Amino acid sequence: MAATPFKPWRGLAAAAAACAALFAPAAGAWEPSKPIEFVVPAGTGGGADQMARFIQGVVAKNNLAKQPIVVVNKSGGAGAEGFLDVKGDKGNPHKIVITLSNLFTTPLATGVPFNWRDMTPVAMLALDQFVLWVNADSPYKTAKDYVQAVKAGGDRSFKMAGTGSKQEDQIITVLVEKAAGKKITYVPFKGGGDVAVQLVGGHVNSTVNNPIEAESHWRAGKLRALCVFDKQPMPYKTKLTATQSWADLPTCSSAGLPVDYVMLRGIFMAPGVSQDQVDFYIDLFKKVRALPEWKDFMEKGAFNQTFMTGEEYFNWLGRNEQMHRVLMKEAGFLAQ
Repeated sequence: MAATPFKPWRGLAAAAAACAALFAPAAGAWEPSKPIEFVVPAGTGGGADQMARFIQGVVAKNNLAKQPIVVVNKSGGAGAEGFLDVKGDKGNPHKIVITLSNLFTTPLATGVPFNWRDMTPVAMLALDQFVLWVNADSPYKTAKDYVQAVKAGGDRSFKMAGTGSKQEDQIITVLVEKAAGKKITYVPFKGGGDVAVQLVGGHVNSTVNNPIEAESHWRAGKLRALCVFDKQPMPYKTKLTATQSWADLPTCSSAGLPVDYVMLRGIFMAPGVSQDQVDFYIDLFKKVRALPEWKDFMEKGAFNQTFMTGEEYFNWLGRNEQMHRVLMKEAGFLAQ
C-alpha cells in the first residue's frame, strides 16, 4: 500500500481550529446583544474609574466581546446612585458595576436601602492598596516622621485629603488618628485624581490614595510615598522613580504606623440574571486577566492580584461587610 503523503498544512489547520475553539464561546452560550453599560459608583480619575476604562479599552482592542463597553460614572450619594441603579435594573444582563469598598461603607454610613446581596456577585478582579503620601517638598521622609509630626501638632492641625466621606480614605484616617493620638482634619473630594492634585498643590499635608491614583505624580517627583497599608510589602520591583519601586515601600506597621487596610475591586451584575449570563462575564474577565496589558496595569497600580468567583467570593464579601461594620462603628460612622 502506498504511503500517505505528508501534508503539514493539515496539522497547522488543526492547531488553528483548536485555538479558535479555545477562545470561542461555547455553542449556545449567552452573549450580550447590545452595548454593555459599565457603571462606576465613583468619580472620574479614581482607581475604580481608571480600571473600568482600562478594561473598556483592552476588551475593544483585543475583540473580546462583540458588543462595546460604555463606562458611566454614577457617583452621587457616595456611590449610592450607581448601586441603586444596578439594584433596580433586575434581570438586565447588559449592565455591570465595578465596586470598591463603598459597597459596604455607603449603606452603613447613609442608611440607603442597599446591600451587596441586592446584586449578583461576579468576580473579584483584584485588591487595591493604600499608600501614605506626602508632598515631595515636605520634611517627612518616613511614616515615623509623619506620625511624630502629627503628634507634635495640635488637634486637626494636619489635613488629610480623601475620596468621599465615611468611606475607605476616612476610615484609614481615623485609624491613623488613633495611632497618633491626635485628630486630623479630613477634607473630602469626589475622586482620587482630585485628591492627588490637592496634595501636589500643597493644599493638604497628606493623602492615603491608591497607588494608581498618585503614581504619575510620584514618577514626576511631586509626591513622596512613605508606606503601604498592607500586612506585607508589594512585590513589584521595577524602579518607578530614580531610587524606588513599589517593593521598596515598607509596610506602615513596620514603619511605625500600625494600620492595615486593602480595598475591593470587584464586579457585580443586577439581581435576577442567569448563571449563563454571569459565566459570560467571568469568562470575559479571565481573558482580560490573561493579557500582557493587564499584567502591566497590575504592576503599574501595584495591585494585589487576588481573583475570586462563586462561593469563595460570596464568603469573602460577607466577612468584609462585617469587618467594615466594626470599623465604622468604632469610628462613629454608622447611620443613626
